[in-house]
Amino acid sequence: MRIALAALFLLSAASVQATPAVPVKPAHPPAAPAPEPADGIVAVVNGDVITRADVDNRARLFALTTGQPIAPETLKLLRPQITRELIDDRLRMQEIQRRKIAVPDIDVAHAIADIEQRNHLPPGGLQAKLSGQGVSPSTLIAQIRTQLGWTRVLRQELSEHGRITDSEIAEQEKIFKREQGQPQYRLGEIFVAAEDPAHLNDARRFADTVIQQLHAGAPFGIVAAEFSQSQTALEGGSLGWVRPDQLDPQVAKLVTEMPVGAISNPVRVAGGFDVVTLQEKRQVGSDLATVLNLRQAFYPFPSQLDPQNPTPEQRRALIDGQNLSKSAHSCADIEAANRAAGDKRAADPGPVRLDRLAGPMQALLGGLSVGQASKALVTNEGILVVMICSKDQKNMAAMTRDDIGNQLLQERVELGSRQLQQDLKRRALIDQRS
Repeated sequence: MRIALAALFLLSAASVQATPAVPVKPAHPPAAPAPEPADGIVAVVNGDVITRADVDNRARLFALTTGQPIAPETLKLLRPQITRELIDDRLRMQEIQRRKIAVPDIDVAHAIADIEQRNHLPPGGLQAKLSGQGVSPSTLIAQIRTQLGWTRVLRQELSEHGRITDSEIAEQEKIFKREQGQPQYRLGEIFVAAEDPAHLNDARRFADTVIQQLHAGAPFGIVAAEFSQSQTALEGGSLGWVRPDQLDPQVAKLVTEMPVGAISNPVRVAGGFDVVTLQEKRQVGSDLATVLNLRQAFYPFPSQLDPQNPTPEQRRALIDGQNLSKSAHSCADIEAANRAAGDKRAADPGPVRLDRLAGPMQALLGGLSVGQASKALVTNEGILVVMICSKDQKNMAAMTRDDIGNQLLQERVELGSRQLQQDLKRRALIDQRS
């Protein structure tokens, strides 16, 4: 049973007396305006209530996510757009529940772990950061649960009409061959929805604030994961490698003029605004790289390292790492050592491109032979020993039929998501209050 709380404010007129000849100073100064109640209702969506506390929590999450201070007056200006995002989320969750789709807690935990890994946070680091700043972790958990559930809704929706045919893949293969040598771009995006022209200013203001925080150092992947209204949010906003003809014409024109690492101004596209970042450029069909298959053993420190005053535990971890560096002769030895140290980091970090590594690590691994353990590497969190299991030269731009099919499916899912969202909004009973 849902309980709707309604507040009734009565204004009673004071008794009117004759106006005195001399102004009378009031015995007490006027009372300050009462603060807005945290449980005040800002919107009702098909009977579901969204409170001011919900909006404020999402606003605080936005401020924390950027990692930069945001003035209270700026957050107040963002409230209308944040409210509309919460309305969209509520509509999605209602559809998830109507279809009786369950999102297990373990799936939410894995999604949070992916966000942490992409942004170099330790396990549990994201939720600890939220709690430490007074933001309820349930705000993030509810958002991720909605994103995952919505993905399952779209799978159902596209199960019959979303299948990619062999002829569609063959057509893309022809295009791929025809465009060999042409530019291709790896992009990230943050999509801010604004279907209603009356809300364009709010959406633009929100996008401008996002850009300001990105320029100030906010991680693009975390901001996209939490605030982009595109299905790419689950991948930290990653669009992957795309050709100009696969983009909105306005975005394509801008991308071809951007330097690598740049972040665009808001670009007006169908349904809202796009903020894009250019991560890499290459030519279609050509991207040679050295790919390493690694194993790592990590000896964690119980506390942060003070290089001038290491603890006895930290000294022992260094000795363990040095001994492993001398004794390990196979990747199986590294895996066993990592298990013995508590598996605090995954032994297999996945394929690693040598040219994507930072300078010192690139030089270290570039000089190692296959099966040779690195020296014990000292970090602030622990000691690391790495071994190369295999080293291959690959053309990373080669597109398999599966790659093409996945790319086509991603485009179809995004289109289906926006269409279904619009349908839900048209059918909904939404009472948005000031």
